[in-house]
Order: sequence, then structure tokens, then C-alpha cells
Amino acid sequence: MNTLVLDIGGTHVKVATNKHLKPIKIPSGPELTPQQMVDAVLAATDGWSYDRITLGFPGPVQHGQPMAEPHNLGTGWVGFDFGKAFGGKPHRFINDAAMQALGDYAGGRMLFLGVGTGLGSAMVIKGLVVPLELAHLPYKKGRTFEEYVGLSGLQLRGKKRWRKSVLDVIERLRAAMVCDHVVLGGGNAKLMKALPEHVVLGANTNAIKGGIRLWDMPEIPAPKAKPLTAPKKKA
Repeated sequence: MNTLVLDIGGTHVKVATNKHLKPIKIPSGPELTPQQMVDAVLAATDGWSYDRITLGFPGPVQHGQPMAEPHNLGTGWVGFDFGKAFGGKPHRFINDAAMQALGDYAGGRMLFLGVGTGLGSAMVIKGLVVPLELAHLPYKKGRTFEEYVGLSGLQLRGKKRWRKSVLDVIERLRAAMVCDHVVLGGGNAKLMKALPEHVVLGANTNAIKGGIRLWDMPEIPAPKAKPLTAPKKKA
């Protein structure tokens, strides 16, 4: 089965398949809507043959759908009919950091942190990927983790101070998540100079591998909602 993998980021949408492993980069940005993304992907992959689609989404994903609008893209992602837009092909959503974490995983309790436009995070434990949403938690001086180690923090504070913050965030989150090692990915990970022994640089291309691996994992169905019952009247 040939899988079309979309790694949707704040700067680019990377597109690849099992047969086209070198990703095509499509510009994204803060105004990108899902329909614009679909149109651009279909144009870029005209003539490609694929059986199913993995969408790595830069935000929370639950029960196979985006749960909130992404911070670094346009609006309209929640509730958009991606199945119809892609001609009815089977598709699965996964948080983009979780997708790369799945591609980078090689054993143990692994924490993945992606420093790019924002801050992506996920854990993999015994092969089970657990998406996390740590970027917008408070960190220092009323600012979030993402504001320190995302692109805006890099541009505002410079590389030297940014690197120091990245190392501090790694150690804080590694301790909180009780993990064996950390994989640091994302477009700006290459700017780091020295990393502790328990931290390794991930390959951004492994996100494509993670998108393909996702289809080897069972899809967990959404829980059935329990019917509401009226409170019992007091005697």
C-alpha cells in the first residue's frame, strides 16, 4: 500500500510517499486554509498514485480529527471534510510532532521535542505514541515554552540565549516525563551546538517514516457517549 504523507507545518507542507521519499515542500504560512492546502497538494502530486493519506497536523488531534485551529496557520481546519476533499481516499490524522516521534523511535521511553515555528512534543513508550501539548504551558516571566524556544524566541533573543533556553526546557520536560532519552527535531534543531548524551538530533525526514508507520498501528475508535440521565428527585 502506497501512503501519501503530509507533514503540515507553519512554514511548509512537506509531501512524500513510499515511492517518493524525498519530500516536496509547499509554502504554508499563517493564512493557509485547509482547502488551499488540499489544492496545492493535489497540484504538486498530479500523476502520483497512492492508496491512503496520513496528515501530520500542527495541533491537537483526537479521534482522527483536528480538535482546535492551528496557531501558525489559517482557520477552517476543524470540521473540514478532508475525506471528500481528497476524493474519498482513506486518511488518518496524527499530531505532527507525534508523527515524527513515531518515525524517530528506536526503543525505551522517548520524549520528542520539535523546535521549529513553534514547539511540538510527543512521547513514545514501548512503541505507543502519546501526543502531548506542552508548547503553550507557562514557562518564565509570563511566557510559554514556545515563546522561548520557538521561532519567535530565536528571533527575539538570538542564537546563544535561545540555545541555553532549549537545553533548560529539555531538562525540565525530560524530568517531568520521566523518559530515558530525548530526540530533538524540527527545523531549528540543527542550530544547536552541543547536546547532552541523552539527547540526539532527529532527522526531519523521519516524519515521513512515521506517517507510513502509522498505518501499522490499530486505529482506536472514539468512545461511545453515555446517555445523560436526569438526577433523582429527593424523597
